[in-house]
Amino acid sequence: MLMVGDVIVHTDIITECFCCDIDKCHGLCCEEGDAGAPVSMDEIAAIENELDRLWPGLSAGAQAMIDKQGVAYADPEGDMVTTIVGGRDCAFRGCQGCLLNCKPLSCDLYPIRMKEFGNGLTGINYHRWDICKDAVAKGRAQNMPLYIFLRQPLIRRFGTEWYDELCHTAEELLKSIPSNQPNA
Repeated sequence: MLMVGDVIVHTDIITECFCCDIDKCHGLCCEEGDAGAPVSMDEIAAIENELDRLWPGLSAGAQAMIDKQGVAYADPEGDMVTTIVGGRDCAFRGCQGCLLNCKPLSCDLYPIRMKEFGNGLTGINYHRWDICKDAVAKGRAQNMPLYIFLRQPLIRRFGTEWYDELCHTAEELLKSIPSNQPNA
């Protein structure tokens, strides 16, 4: 673990390679799972404000679930998450990018997961999921570290100054790792 500003960063974010390969996975991270994407109250409001525009791109099942419970619900841990259909598919999956103006940060940052702690601390780690094996392979083939692949979402959340500090920290960390060790 490393500290970058007030963010606890798992070293895997720097050392592991990743680059989404939508052509191969077809967005399985929006289909698989037992809960929707984590969302903040501001993100829920943004989605609700855009719902009329989003509505035509939603499946009938998604529309029915949103009519029933809204665009988000509290998961078993009490966290707000996007509505899901059939116990697993994100209701907004069928929008094909129509959430661009109100895409939840948790989706933008994936496979980085974020946890807010008390006292202004945040932690970020790499969430490994077997459905992303093609993204790992593509990232390795392109030598694309996860923190570089997710540059824009990390800047969106933490700002340019923080991201520049992360890059500097990454350079220092990578200097200390023998180059003949493959990423796990």
